[in-house]
Amino acid sequence: MTVLITRPAPDCHQLVQQLDAAGISAIAQPLLEIKPGQQLEQLISQLQQLKKDDFLIAVSVNAVNLAHNYLMSVGASWPKNVHYIAVGHKTAEMLKSRTEQPVRSPTERCDSEGLLALPELSDVNGKRILILRGNGGRELIYHTLQQRGANVSYCATYQRCWIPLDGQALCQQWQQRHVSKMVITSGEQLSHLAQLVPDNAKAWFYQCHLFVPSQRIANQAKKLGFTTISTVGSAANGPLFTTLRKIGTMGKSDD
Repeated sequence: MTVLITRPAPDCHQLVQQLDAAGISAIAQPLLEIKPGQQLEQLISQLQQLKKDDFLIAVSVNAVNLAHNYLMSVGASWPKNVHYIAVGHKTAEMLKSRTEQPVRSPTERCDSEGLLALPELSDVNGKRILILRGNGGRELIYHTLQQRGANVSYCATYQRCWIPLDGQALCQQWQQRHVSKMVITSGEQLSHLAQLVPDNAKAWFYQCHLFVPSQRIANQAKKLGFTTISTVGSAANGPLFTTLRKIGTMGKSDD
């Protein structure tokens, strides 16, 4: 068994190191790289528009880190009188560390739907909400909060840039390395990887055991043609490693 890890660096390399140490063969192949977002220069003015008891939502660790790096570079700071909310636990920990403020996040379902179910966001009529994210992505949070009467805006603090890759050559290498399992942590990356794989490797590709963070991405994978899919429940390295180590030592999943 060899596991292909497609998430961006440095997370992909860290997960490969953990798996190697556990005796599980793994390959790191990021599909994209993270760069500062084109809207970063608007961040300070957007933060200044937030009033007491308004909301700031971060959708990923990258959104937090790139925003924080920019604020530090210009001598600015995070506001202290707003409600901070993060989509997942890892993002919440990072946001709490950077802002030194309390941060709320979903306890069970760590995705857009879980975030929208938080009681803090049930009555946001008239509130201003700033969402930190990358370029593009799901619009569910934005539209739902708008429907609830909030004044919602985005700041793309980072951008995802696809890495030029030779799908034919990579698939040959992966098959020679006996890749039979893949970790894909976003629907966007899943679609991109499926397009990279040439027709003569599609059968092998769809026979691989896929590990994804959410049921939404699992459903997307099923539509593409995957038949063996494990939903981990998180995109963080910790849960991914725990699941993959269990697969590697037991050869089966509770999924």
